[in-house]
Amino acid sequence: MNQLPETGFLRLPQIIGNPKAEPPIPPIIPVKKSAWWAGCKSGRYPAPIKLSPRVTVWRVEDIRAFLANA
Repeated sequence: MNQLPETGFLRLPQIIGNPKAEPPIPPIIPVKKSAWWAGCKSGRYPAPIKLSPRVTVWRVEDIRAFLANA
């Protein structure tokens, strides 16, 4: 959890990782994209926030709380 900022927002690749990025982004929560979205829909993972039609983010505080309870 040391790599997370104190406040702000995270995009999906920052949460589930992206091995194809340069440099590769390690996952905070190692699940596939479809499993993440299914978990968000069911309430298992934190709810997303839409900033614009093409930008979805999650609050860092919500991700920290999820990791603390996992």
